Amino acid sequence: MGWKQFFDVFAPHYMDEVFTRNTVAEVDFLEEVLGIAPGASVLDVGCGTGRHSVELARRRYRVTGVDISQGMLREAALAAEQAGVHVELVCQDAREIKLGRQFDACICLCEGSFGLLSSGEDPAEHGIAILRGIAASLVPGGRFVLTALNALRDIRAYSDDDVAQGKFDNLTLCEAHLLSDAVSHRADVALPEEVASATVLEKGFTAMELTLMLQIAGLKVENVWGGTAGNWGRRPLLMDEIELMVVARLG
Repeated sequence: MGWKQFFDVFAPHYMDEVFTRNTVAEVDFLEEVLGIAPGASVLDVGCGTGRHSVELARRRYRVTGVDISQGMLREAALAAEQAGVHVELVCQDAREIKLGRQFDACICLCEGSFGLLSSGEDPAEHGIAILRGIAASLVPGGRFVLTALNALRDIRAYSDDDVAQGKFDNLTLCEAHLLSDAVSHRADVALPEEVASATVLEKGFTAMELTLMLQIAGLKVENVWGGTAGNWGRRPLLMDEIELMVVARLG
């Protein structure tokens, strides 16, 4: 049991989360940063319920959304149908993207896949596998926007006691918790016991770490900004920011 099973169950409740309420403004910013125009092809890795994919499709982009969770993809398909737009939806592991073509731009946002690990997974191998698949899916010069958890915030929040108790790994910068903790703020969501009791990891990243990982994957970083959902902009990364945003280009 792990993140896939969690998102299968949580999918119908996902769009009730506060951070999903600024999709239009977020896509406005993505259009500007990616430097694309309607008609361009966009790959959304870890598309979830399709909130960015569907909004991009409304604006006449050709969008393909990839997610490991069938539950999330069902919600994305329903959202696309209700919006009257077409989004190609593919069930694949983000570490093993195989679509047979390249895209003008790519996004991987709001921990859709990046940084979410099962207990025992190698964080570096996990992240680099995703980034290499994304690089292989971009046309030369294509841009990629990634948001990931900000490790600086985690480092400030955790103590040596937390490390000793296994709550935080100060070498890999991974938080360990039960999946039940992911919905502790939602009285309306009940997870099956086998899902709720599973231990998972969430990895935070530093800007330098992401820059090196992207370089290994063949992508060149252009900008690093604060990237907390609902507050995107060309602004410095703050120490206590929940997420950071990286803009990179292939070639």
